[in-house]
Amino acid sequence: MDKKKTTDYVSWVVLLALMILALEIAFFHPGIIFSVLFSAGFIYIGRKKWHRKLGKIVFWLGCIGLVVHVFTMVTFRFLLVALLFYAIIQFAQSKRRPIVIRPERTTTFAETEGGFRQPLFQNMLFGRQKTPEHAYEWSDVNIQTGIGDTVIDLSYAVVPKGEAVVVVRGWIGNVHIFVPYETEVSVVHSVLFGAVSMFSKETERLWNQTFIYETPAYETAEQKLKIITSMAIGNVEVKRI
Repeated sequence: MDKKKTTDYVSWVVLLALMILALEIAFFHPGIIFSVLFSAGFIYIGRKKWHRKLGKIVFWLGCIGLVVHVFTMVTFRFLLVALLFYAIIQFAQSKRRPIVIRPERTTTFAETEGGFRQPLFQNMLFGRQKTPEHAYEWSDVNIQTGIGDTVIDLSYAVVPKGEAVVVVRGWIGNVHIFVPYETEVSVVHSVLFGAVSMFSKETERLWNQTFIYETPAYETAEQKLKIITSMAIGNVEVKRI
């Protein structure tokens, strides 16, 4: 299993666990939060002491305890049934009404009043955003996201000379950036759990680390892209197009 899929699975597990815990506390078993926090504490301590045998034992005891608590929740059983029905409904709808993407024309700088420009992306708590699939005028990206992926494709962008900037801060999700071959790149990625894929070369799994990369000719290049990302759980993928 590659690092991207691993991070996606971890993201979904974290989201489902939080939802199950909230529902269980609200409607069925308020006291379970102490058991879950106790198991989470074991996992945290075990991870910090992972280099020692005792740390590994504490970590796996915490994981086992957490799994046992989740499987005894009433909410978890309801969730399994709901997910099965949802999958069936989504499959049926996709067969009847397949999704068709129709690119929309973006507003240019000259067409707006007072010198304001419509940004390429908006701050979003949930959802996936991507650049248009047609030619568009580039504007620097600086957004905050909650849960969801961001796709930035510069193959259709009219990018002026100089340094273009992409700043993405979020909770859970992946950032995919497609860069032309003539554009030099600088990347700073800060993450609690995730990885970085730079031109098809993947890093080791990152745990609460900051990754920094810069192409050799970045400082002297006429056209370059600076990418700054900060995620709780997520990958950054940079590809040439």
